[in-house]
Amino acid sequence: MAKGSTTPWSYILIRLLFKFVLKIFYGTIVVENADIIPKTGQPCIVCANHPNSLTDALLLVTSMPSKTRNMLRLTAKSTQFGHRTFTSWLIESAGTVPIKRRKDYNDSEVDNSQAMDKLMDAIELGDAVCLFPEGASRYHPTIAPLKTGVARIVSDVLSRNRDDPNFSVSILTCSITYMHRQHFRSDVLVTFNPPMTLTPKDNPELLAPVQYDEIRALTTRMQQQISSRTIDSPSWEFVRSAKMATRMYAPLGTLMSLGEYVRITRTFVEAFKASDDTQKSKRIVEDQSIDFTKEDIEFNQLRRDLKYYQDRLVHWGIKDDRIARPLSLGTITMRMVIRLTWFICLFTISLPGLVLWTPVFITTFIAVRNFKRTGPVWDTFDEIAQYKLVYGLFSGLSVWAACILLTLPSAAFTTFLVPAMMWMTLRWTEDAISAFRAFMALARLLCVGKKTLNEIRVTRRDLHSRLMNLAVGTLGLPDDPEKFFVERGGKQKGRVRSTWDSGAKYFSVRRRRKRDWNETLRLYDQVDYPEDDG
Repeated sequence: MAKGSTTPWSYILIRLLFKFVLKIFYGTIVVENADIIPKTGQPCIVCANHPNSLTDALLLVTSMPSKTRNMLRLTAKSTQFGHRTFTSWLIESAGTVPIKRRKDYNDSEVDNSQAMDKLMDAIELGDAVCLFPEGASRYHPTIAPLKTGVARIVSDVLSRNRDDPNFSVSILTCSITYMHRQHFRSDVLVTFNPPMTLTPKDNPELLAPVQYDEIRALTTRMQQQISSRTIDSPSWEFVRSAKMATRMYAPLGTLMSLGEYVRITRTFVEAFKASDDTQKSKRIVEDQSIDFTKEDIEFNQLRRDLKYYQDRLVHWGIKDDRIARPLSLGTITMRMVIRLTWFICLFTISLPGLVLWTPVFITTFIAVRNFKRTGPVWDTFDEIAQYKLVYGLFSGLSVWAACILLTLPSAAFTTFLVPAMMWMTLRWTEDAISAFRAFMALARLLCVGKKTLNEIRVTRRDLHSRLMNLAVGTLGLPDDPEKFFVERGGKQKGRVRSTWDSGAKYFSVRRRRKRDWNETLRLYDQVDYPEDDG
């Protein structure tokens, strides 16, 4: 068996550096099925959806255990090479292979034969090569039709090794799901799917000369695998309504992993897609046999009603949990006092560390604001996280270096104290913002009249009843999600209910300071998405 290429020192540095940066930027990164990744020396092509530009590649590099795969050879568009920028150096130092895209050359023909030869040579050495078969990063929640390049490479590699009975190449698809890709301290799910192992003996249909239908069929299998473990939606409205449905189906406090949360949300998205009257109307033109079922009508109406209900919650600034579980005036008042006191205490002890964080926040804010002005939502929002990571890294290192220089007599002490202080400040600030967000939600609850609250509660009871009937009766979901996920062994890295109830120490990097997988480090609940006209 091949041994694979040796790992460049720059790749090791990049992996360590950005593993740290990604853990700072995202609150929780959950990696599923890392144990099924083919080991170093086994030829492998890693394919994933591409919603977040360079961040996707960095996430895959850091998500693959170094003991399993020593490196992941990346590809990137050729226009990112040859520049005197940190991003360009980063890409080139990691051994990335440049790919020319027609859109970057006025839609004229491009020659990628050298790049393909490099990729096939790497595969034959036993390396893992990373490709994003959508062809480009995109902000829209729909996974674009995959290009056939991966299947063609597989066919070419198998054909070149048709006389080697022991040769095999695996296609490892990966589904990446961001809760809010560009927001600080949001969450990410990385799910590796079962690898497809192909050999010249078992897959003669892929040997040259190969039929295009075989290439297309393999590409379709890849798309189905990737789509099956992430949220593939025709619009952000569907995602928003599906998350509202998930929140109602599995209420706050359900011991639910991020993976289960994503899969339940995906189930509702798929139901909304299948019953969408707009999409069905388009297909009826081609096939008159398509009819609207009773379930289609019910799911369509449910989606619209969920949107209306979510709009009302956003208008009043209250959470669904407070509608589902009403509180008395005395309880609201007591909790407001507790939350406000907790916020003041945490914010006070965070102030020294926030002084260190301020240059980082200002630098990234200015950089992202200027970048947003360069194009529309659909062309810029998939790169915001990349800008925040790079500018945050540089500004954070600058703050650290400045602190060391200003305290040279005790630099050995400052070298470790500054990162520790910044980390704990981040922890305390998360708790402080969470407490203040809860305080504001309770305060807004007092501002809503009893008549309005009663109307919203009646609406919710009706929605919940219809939702559970469809979820259990039509979609086959468990009728008692709280009990089901506990028995499944699921756990929610949410706010602890007692001092050490989470089973993780307060200072642990694994401890999550949130109640909801949809939360970010903001003073309000992030439930809306920028309009996408692209």
